[in-house]
Amino acid sequence: MEPDNPVLLKPIAIKVILAIIVLWIIKGLQVTFSWDLGVYGVFPRSVDGLVGIITAPLIHGSFEHLFSNTLALFILTTALFYEYPKAAKWTFIIIYIGSGLGVWLFARESYHYGASGLTHGMLFFLFLIGILRRDKPAMAIAMIVFFLYGSMVWGVLPTEESISFESHLFGALMGIICAILFRKNDPKPPEKKYSWEIEDSEAEADTDNVIEMDWDDTRPK
Repeated sequence: MEPDNPVLLKPIAIKVILAIIVLWIIKGLQVTFSWDLGVYGVFPRSVDGLVGIITAPLIHGSFEHLFSNTLALFILTTALFYEYPKAAKWTFIIIYIGSGLGVWLFARESYHYGASGLTHGMLFFLFLIGILRRDKPAMAIAMIVFFLYGSMVWGVLPTEESISFESHLFGALMGIICAILFRKNDPKPPEKKYSWEIEDSEAEADTDNVIEMDWDDTRPK
């Protein structure tokens, strides 16, 4: 889908890229200096583990883990802030904090970290809000992100013990909640009509006029 305002899209994309670069720098420093950053993940029902609500999405267990999240973070975050500028900020914050808090309250007792909660939350938000709003741009983005990342839906179910499905699950729940709460925050764009639609409308108007004239002519004088 070609953006209506590429000038607006470009700075959003640049900011998202810079944020992702920070994640790569953190991972690079971790490997270079052998830092054990896993302890800054969310550890459920532990007071010390509360800090992970803020720090966990910045930490990844491996470069493969980070690489798998990079493109999804870029596409989903850019789509979120471009298409829903009024809802995006609070949606991002709620998914970020809410997914970590859900993990802290209900997840298995282990360190949970990675940005997958964010990606799942934004995926579910973009897909559901497109269905709820039903305007063309929203539905187009919903279809695109589902086509690209629809398989992530299965991530909310327990598969591998080493994967925090709880982060995925609570991220998805936060995305669903935000889609329902903020579906009307951003005004719908004006409906664009194709030339053939305009011609059909004009033809219908002309037909109505003819019928009215015929009716007027049949009235008794």
